[in-house]
Amino acid sequence: MCEGRGVNPAHQQSHASVRFEWGLSGAVALGASDISVVVDVLSFTTTLSVAADRGIEVLPYWARDDSAAEYAARHDAVLAVGRSRAEAGEVSLSPRTVRDADNLHRLVLPSPNGSSIAYLPATSSTVVVGACLRNATAVAAWIAEVLSEGATVAVIAAGEKWPDGSLRPCVEDLWGAGAVLADVLVRRAELTASTEAEMAVAAWHAVRGNVNSSLEACASGRELIDMGYESDVAVAAEVDRSATVPVLVGDRFVDHRG
Repeated sequence: MCEGRGVNPAHQQSHASVRFEWGLSGAVALGASDISVVVDVLSFTTTLSVAADRGIEVLPYWARDDSAAEYAARHDAVLAVGRSRAEAGEVSLSPRTVRDADNLHRLVLPSPNGSSIAYLPATSSTVVVGACLRNATAVAAWIAEVLSEGATVAVIAAGEKWPDGSLRPCVEDLWGAGAVLADVLVRRAELTASTEAEMAVAAWHAVRGNVNSSLEACASGRELIDMGYESDVAVAAEVDRSATVPVLVGDRFVDHRG
């Protein structure tokens, strides 16, 4: 990954070993970390965790266009379509469709948020992990075990997008990031957290006792429920139901659970 070319050095949070930022631009601003955690709670990383639970190989892809279909065909994989385009029996970014699918072994998962962010640090030596509320504790435990002395961790909340394409910070990704950060900092008390990371931890502590109702009430949750995807919100709220640790190895996520 580039070292935040053209970015104000103050935005790199380099004084801290544990950092937090938003979106693709935030990942660029932080520069290279030893471990980068991508969080996209109501889409990419929750679906990834459900696939990992079932032993399904997931190949992230940066765009949902004709090239994604070609990529899936080249890798003998099923292409996840957009939620709104999915027909009966098709797999989409909806985690419920992945959970219910038959004979699914390899899945191309295109996402303009989570997948795109995962690709960026993967171009360097950074280890990329996919996390959500379902596997936050498992991911944190793995990070605490493998993180070497002096190494750094960056947790990136994917966020959503406004109609004009700009980043829409969303509370569910803030909570997911905070859940990972909180557990890492408990397990490795010597690590120093940036103010931004501390803010994410505080947000998680504020909501951890009522995750289901908070996810249902937040803007992204209400949007999915209004579209008929209440079950996806319910899957995303399965806090620590998964022990998977999806780590990007080459072009696909591999489960590194203990």
